[in-house]
Amino acid sequence: MKGLELCRLYYDEVGAPALKARFPGLMGRAAVGPAGQGSDCLGFDDEYSRDHDFGPGFLIWLTDADFEEYGAELQAAYEELPREFRGYARKPTHTGSQRVGVMRTTDFYNYYIGCTVPESLMKWVRIQEHFLATCTSGEVFEDGLGEFTAIRNALLPCYPEDVRLKKLAARAATMAQAGQYNYFRMMRRGDVFGARLALAEFLNASLSMMYLLNFRYEPFYKWQFAGAGGLVAMADALPYLKDIAASSTRRDERAIGNDIERACAVAISELKLQGLTNADGDYMEPHAYSIMAHIEDETIRNLHVMEG
Repeated sequence: MKGLELCRLYYDEVGAPALKARFPGLMGRAAVGPAGQGSDCLGFDDEYSRDHDFGPGFLIWLTDADFEEYGAELQAAYEELPREFRGYARKPTHTGSQRVGVMRTTDFYNYYIGCTVPESLMKWVRIQEHFLATCTSGEVFEDGLGEFTAIRNALLPCYPEDVRLKKLAARAATMAQAGQYNYFRMMRRGDVFGARLALAEFLNASLSMMYLLNFRYEPFYKWQFAGAGGLVAMADALPYLKDIAASSTRRDERAIGNDIERACAVAISELKLQGLTNADGDYMEPHAYSIMAHIEDETIRNLHVMEG
């Protein structure tokens, strides 16, 4: 059973009846669900995920006022819920874990992105994608007031358009620098170690570009490939990126070089399809500057091409 399904069943059959009977008004104002950290919140959990932080449980998000008045009492009631459910032990509550139990809605979002909804484009630029992917993951089972969901919806599906374009430009510039330029220079020097780091930068930038072209936030690095399998835009580049990731820097230099250029060609094709570049050629750097030219906000447009 997947973690999200297990948590929903636990809430429907155990948590909701007990807590709504004891706190009917409060639970009518609360938001409930599993979200945040953990492969289960992304739907990527498997048998190997069950060695830590796996099991039935959920978060209850309250307004600041409700948390001050009822938070401790509701947390104590949550701790009294049955510890076993359908053969699984309930997730333990750890202070600061942000995984289960009672917390403020504002604390949840502040923990990951330092605010609720960023009030400026520059603040959006500074927030890493995987933190946004984390705080918008999982499911919201109920949300009586709609406060938690309103913030979540304001963060989805992706960055504001000027910020998305800025990050796409930075990814294109990194793909050019790390993959199309520095990888080959490192290999000519015989520096396979520097070349491997260049490939890592290229892969991270390419995968991030895939997510951004699909108007999605990229998850934490270990789930980047897992999540990319469901993306549509730039999907034809994924086999080349997987080949690079699985290749030997020493043995597969020519194949890696070919895969770099093929992945970049797919990226350029998709950028053109979305009307984001007017540049010509196979090198990614001119396309990065062409993307920048599409940014409307002057402050964002004038940032260094690799910023973000």
